[in-house]
Amino acid sequence: MKKHFLLPTALLALAAQAQQRPNIIYIMCDDMGYGDLGCYGQKLIATPNIDRMARQGMRFTQAYAGSPVSAPSRATMMTGQHTGHTHVRGNREYWGGRDVPNLYGNNAETAEGWAGQEPYAPDHRILPEIFKANGYTTGMFGKWAGGYEGSNSTPDQRGIDEYYGYICQYQAHSYYPNFLNAFSRSAGDTKTHRVVLEQNIRHGMPGADDYLQRRQYSADLIHQKALEWLDRQESGKPFLGIFTYTLPHAELAQPDDSLVAAYRGMFCTERAYTHSHSRYHPTLEGHTQFAAMITRLDVMVGEILDRLKAKGLDENTMVIFTSDNGPHEEGGADPAFFNRDGLLRGIKRSTHEGGIRIPFIVRWPGQVAAGSVSHHQFAFYDLLPTFCEVAGIHDFPAAYQSNENDRFDGISFYPTLRGREEAQTKHDFLYWEFHETNMIGVRQGDWKMVVERGKPRLYNLSTDLHEDHDIAAQHPDVVRALIDIIYKQHTDSPLFPITLPQRP
Repeated sequence: MKKHFLLPTALLALAAQAQQRPNIIYIMCDDMGYGDLGCYGQKLIATPNIDRMARQGMRFTQAYAGSPVSAPSRATMMTGQHTGHTHVRGNREYWGGRDVPNLYGNNAETAEGWAGQEPYAPDHRILPEIFKANGYTTGMFGKWAGGYEGSNSTPDQRGIDEYYGYICQYQAHSYYPNFLNAFSRSAGDTKTHRVVLEQNIRHGMPGADDYLQRRQYSADLIHQKALEWLDRQESGKPFLGIFTYTLPHAELAQPDDSLVAAYRGMFCTERAYTHSHSRYHPTLEGHTQFAAMITRLDVMVGEILDRLKAKGLDENTMVIFTSDNGPHEEGGADPAFFNRDGLLRGIKRSTHEGGIRIPFIVRWPGQVAAGSVSHHQFAFYDLLPTFCEVAGIHDFPAAYQSNENDRFDGISFYPTLRGREEAQTKHDFLYWEFHETNMIGVRQGDWKMVVERGKPRLYNLSTDLHEDHDIAAQHPDVVRALIDIIYKQHTDSPLFPITLPQRP
């Protein structure tokens, strides 16, 4: 006789919860400025898919990166800590004992040595570790920037089920590298390993006459791996996808296809980049190349959204699009020409608004109001608690603190996403520090302090968004209060030293 078994009520409830738990796709591009998208005022570059995403979701006007450069900004997103607390506060490089950094490896040495950045602190739980522990499938495609090859902080060790991209973000300055890195738990991999790009290594390095005969374009390879991973995801098994695409970061190089052809002759001037002994391949059409890279990224975003819809996953998937920091001028890029930082002062590496204020769009059908705009002030270290609340991870942060001194600085902005501003807890201040340019930034309401080499300057963003008028002398009480915040939030780091302002 056939036996029938009934699941206990608790198990049925748990199964229903798993069925309903939302998926998260986090798309973070590289060095896109606040004004690089049509929905943020860009007039010269076509971004129809991302603009459509903004019309279907929520566009933020006062969202901030975690840092004005790549690795520490990503660290704040992963750790939920600001750069006065998180371990990784700069682009500290490791080169496997070599005296001179070898960005891409000699062709004969593609499978040897190691390279990468300062590892994440091993005793602090990061985003993918927390989500994997809570039943999510995790995939990451693009820059890692949270450890070097052979360290104790590579994707396989930090909660990622499948990875494909650049372990070393410095190597990511080339779009036609000799190798990328990969890891697949489902395929039986035991650690992250190199994948040699055999066609690329037959040709010279950036600057060589035959460099553009390389055909294995990393941006396309990474995107295709992300789509393949997405194709394997099914409803009922929640997933977290972290797509850290490298477009539109320098170098200005890409396949010479219809996207590039569409921009040729469009601009009244072009910008040549012909520097010798550079890590970037030269170009005579910097404006064309940059614009096409932005539109290429837009096409990729459109393909992700279309894939989710085709699989019936779009209504239960929160998709975020943002950038890791402000715009760059490396390799021939020209922020002034495209007015990419809009009304903002500063670019990448600056704690002025242009270096840290970034585009940020959230699409989540039925949960986030279509066409909504939020002026809520937040930074990347708020993403971890927000994602946990979205996913129903209610024991965060207490269950993930390794000791009483281990902290998380973020505040969830889930209420804002759901249109419940009255329930939104707000930061008293936002905080940044960056040792490379010896700069600190503090925002409290409309007050903004920028400290450079120990000298504080004060601005009122409500009347001086471009930060042109230092009014520190007129408001010593505000200066004193913001400096006090700096002393309370900064913890010393011998790897990333910073000059603190003197107390008044």
